[in-house]
Amino acid sequence: MKKLTYKHTVRACYLGYITQAIGNNFSPLLFVMFHDSLGIPTAKITALIAVNFALQLLVDLLAARFVDRIGYRRAVVAAHIFSAVGIAGLGIFPFIIGDAFSGLLLAVLCYAVGGGLIEVLISPIVEACPSDDKASAMSLLHSFYCWGVVFVILVSTVLFASFGISCWRVLAVCWAVVPAATAVLFTQVPILSLSEAEGGEQMTARQLLAKPVFWLLAILMFAAGASELAMMQWASAFAERGLGVTKSVGDIIGPCLFSALQGVARVFYAKRGGGADILKYIIGCGVVCAASYLCAAFSPSPILALLGCALCGLSVGILWPGVFSAAAVRCRGGGTALFALLALAGDVGCTCGPTLVGAVSGAFGDSFSAGLASAAVFPLILTAAATVCRRMGDGKTNKAEK
Repeated sequence: MKKLTYKHTVRACYLGYITQAIGNNFSPLLFVMFHDSLGIPTAKITALIAVNFALQLLVDLLAARFVDRIGYRRAVVAAHIFSAVGIAGLGIFPFIIGDAFSGLLLAVLCYAVGGGLIEVLISPIVEACPSDDKASAMSLLHSFYCWGVVFVILVSTVLFASFGISCWRVLAVCWAVVPAATAVLFTQVPILSLSEAEGGEQMTARQLLAKPVFWLLAILMFAAGASELAMMQWASAFAERGLGVTKSVGDIIGPCLFSALQGVARVFYAKRGGGADILKYIIGCGVVCAASYLCAAFSPSPILALLGCALCGLSVGILWPGVFSAAAVRCRGGGTALFALLALAGDVGCTCGPTLVGAVSGAFGDSFSAGLASAAVFPLILTAAATVCRRMGDGKTNKAEK
């Protein structure tokens, strides 16, 4: 058997983010079906989103304590097993438990645990792998989440159009093959922890929390998660109900194009490398993101509104990996705790963003336009935090620093 190298480790991490893309984005394609066929009201669908990311952030918080103790390998394999059970469970649990919502909730709980562990583990595993340009490697890694979203949406949409939405249960089981296979791969590839790769003493969570710059980075990650997921989680439903387009058109032009442009932005930053002033880019992207939300919410044309959704994807592309890269420089020796706490902040945003959209939409008579307009507050928070953070330093991350 060919000896596996760190290149295979990085490829396994790519699959890890594809797994997370499946967990976070397959079920939103089914929100309208859950409402119409399973009789689940919009408020409970919003609760599923909140539970998913709330549990992920709880896992993020706990992971800072236990991941280093049990080891990266055991944790990352367990993450993909939980994800496989949860994704397959979407098509199984609602029909064996009796209550459809309880079955969906159980499935969400399973893949939320997996998703939380993946978010904490995959980035530091890649950060620990030998590489000449950590920032580029990080951005390219996170682009695979975007390509995973595009793949999930396109394949699911084609199958729904060909065989009808009723095939969703079988498709859920098929998607679960990806995390199951990735779990097996992670049992074989070489894995370094950050403490092994960097050497020296790593900061504790308490030490990180005492650093003012960490709190600014946490606010940035919170706003990045909220800005991204508020649009991503509701784009399909917004297109169907708010704009009156067909499901296939809405899924492809809305969330699919959103993710494709998000991936393009991350690949661009990967090619740009570590010499860029990432905080300057984040400030500009925050302004564009706020404008894209307002365009989607208030445009009189469905095409322009969908283009607003897509532009949002381009504007949020570099935010999440960019904050990780900035944090790795500004909080040296942060180790697993740094990535876990930033993932926690990001997942708080991922919870608050879609929840705000759903709550405001419900308060205004299921008006998704009102919900998306309210979410423009998140990129404005991001822009303000990035401006303050940049003034604390020159905002640049160069290869020598890495």
